[in-house]
Amino acid sequence: MKDFAGKIAVVTGAASGIGLAIAAECVRAGMKVVLADVEAGALAAAGAKLEALGGAVRCVRTDVARRCEVEDLARRALDAFGGVHLLVNNAGVAAGGAPWDATWNDWEWVLGVNLWGVIQGVKVFTPILLEQGGECHIVNTASTAGLMCGGFSAPYAVSKHAVVALSENLYMALRRRGAAIGVSVLCPGPVRTNVVDAERNRPVELRNEPVELSSEMQAGRAAVRAHLSASMAPSRVAEMVFAAIRNEQFYVLTHPEWMAVVRLRLDRLLAMENPADPAPLVARLLNAPARSGQDG
Repeated sequence: MKDFAGKIAVVTGAASGIGLAIAAECVRAGMKVVLADVEAGALAAAGAKLEALGGAVRCVRTDVARRCEVEDLARRALDAFGGVHLLVNNAGVAAGGAPWDATWNDWEWVLGVNLWGVIQGVKVFTPILLEQGGECHIVNTASTAGLMCGGFSAPYAVSKHAVVALSENLYMALRRRGAAIGVSVLCPGPVRTNVVDAERNRPVELRNEPVELSSEMQAGRAAVRAHLSASMAPSRVAEMVFAAIRNEQFYVLTHPEWMAVVRLRLDRLLAMENPADPAPLVARLLNAPARSGQDG
């Protein structure tokens, strides 16, 4: 898809970070945009910001973990603008640690948003795009964590690996169908987002019992926030996404240097060797000068 003017985009997780930046890029490209997010106040503010840029915008509060709300999102997008040409399944959260330490609530929440949110976006919108015809595109946000071994959070890593697999399957199925629907899987490295503060949007029924964080855990979270604040701007990621759409590029990796971590996993797999801990390599990458890109 190379011509964006007048076409319609639906973006989930659109109230902040990468989602908002992609939505802003849609407006700059002349698209009409449906913004979806679970955080109503931030969503309204994002909508006002994009309208100030001259965009035709609709805001639909949506919990992507709930199928009925994703179905409602599709109906309201069609009612508002009469079609959908670009779907960006971007909503995501992070929680939990080791597989046995992550609570049942952590697993249900993270997989519900990060994986089921994408599954439901694909299931609900792809038939609409197929019936509509013409050039369209689907972007699913995974993570570099979906291409590497290990990770700080088992639920997060599992969800992102699954999104990569889902996207690959979707791409091949559409190619076999001969459909004019492109697919990209976005695998960001460190980006200036507020994903570490996703707990603010955790449903009440999936919240964990309050625990007092150790000084070490508090210091770790502070370090992550500090690193993300100096990382790549979401606006730079949005530019990469649009370039990938234009070029029909499937894999979108924002930080090429992180391919070293991906290669570590693949080399072990191809050699039929046990997984290697990527932590030392990840630490070196995180301590390297940040690739901030432009402000966004």
